[in-house]
This record gives sequence, C-alpha cells and structure tokens, in this order.
Amino acid sequence: MQLPFTRTEFFDVFGTYNSALWPVALALWLVSLGLVLASARTTEPRHRALSALLAVHWGWSALAYHAMFFTAINPAAWLFAGLFLIQAVAFAYSGVIRGRLRFSTGRSARHVLASALVAYALAYPLINLAQERAFPRVPIFGVPCPTTIFTAGLLMVATPPSWGIAIVPVLWSIIGGSAALWLGVPADIVLFVAAALLVISLATRRPPAA
Repeated sequence: MQLPFTRTEFFDVFGTYNSALWPVALALWLVSLGLVLASARTTEPRHRALSALLAVHWGWSALAYHAMFFTAINPAAWLFAGLFLIQAVAFAYSGVIRGRLRFSTGRSARHVLASALVAYALAYPLINLAQERAFPRVPIFGVPCPTTIFTAGLLMVATPPSWGIAIVPVLWSIIGGSAALWLGVPADIVLFVAAALLVISLATRRPPAA
C-alpha cells in the first residue's frame, strides 16, 4: 500500500493539530466521558444527547482534522471530510431531529463488548502516550480513529440496528486500520476489532417489527 505521505509527515499533522486545538479536544473528551458515565448509570440513557455527541465527533473530525490539517499531506482527505460530514448529518437527523436512535444498557455479551470499545476509545490518548510517543506528535482525541471506535461501541447497543448508519464507520475502520499497519500506530489496530464486532452485532439483530 503506497501512501501519499511519509510517516514523519503523518505525525507532524498530529503535532500541528494538537498544538492548535488541544483545549477543544480535551473538552470533547471530558464531555464524552461525562455523558457516557451518566448514561451508564441509568436504564434510560440520554438518547438525543448521545446522538448529538456522535454528530459533533464526526463533524469535528471532518472539519477540524481532515479539512484543516490532513488535506495538507493527503488530497484524499477532502473525500474523507465529506464522508465524515455525511455521517455527522446522519446522526443529527436520525438521532437528534427524529429521535429514532435509542441506546440501551445491559449485561449481555454485546453490551459488555460495546462498553469495552467505548472505554478503549476514551483511553485512546493515554494508550498512545504510553507507547513512547511524545505529545503533541501523537493521536489523542477528536481524530477519526478513536471517533470510529467510540461510535462502533455505541452503535452496537443502538436500536433500530441500521446498516446505513454503520457504513462509514466500518469503511473508516478498514481504511484507518490498514494505514495503522503501515504507519506504526498499534492503538488503531482495534479498528478491525470494532468493525468486526459492529458487523456481527448488526447481522445477528433484526429491526423491531413495524
């Protein structure tokens, strides 16, 4: 696989992104952690708030990462930005405006695995920092890969199960996971796991009868 940029250029983008926007990335992490914890403590999660959070994640990755920074080294980032914006709109329309996405809590194997993905996404910055990479040239939060892992976990417990809203997360799991193998980002290998679990979850569940 031939990439249009070097490994050094790839991590330089994170350095620029983090130096400029780390306060927002930290705020997004804190809000995500708080909302996940609040939803986990109740049998009735904050459905619209979680959908809005996912819309913000995908919109932020589209504009603040892909469009503003990644396009400097990869022209395909404009396409990625478009896909991520479509995903943001999908969450905003289906989950926030129409209120169709409902998130459940529970102790089933699916819920446990989903929770593990969400926890991993929240721990993603620390995992990368622990792998002997110095801030700011390290992927932290608000970038595509942890966003995708976080999303996969939530979609595993979302109803109705929808292939349409899962297409972009699964697609990015393949793109980001493949790039991780070439660029040396071990934390992103979990993207393949996230995609597999999400696909299995969708394939083994049926939408509720109308």
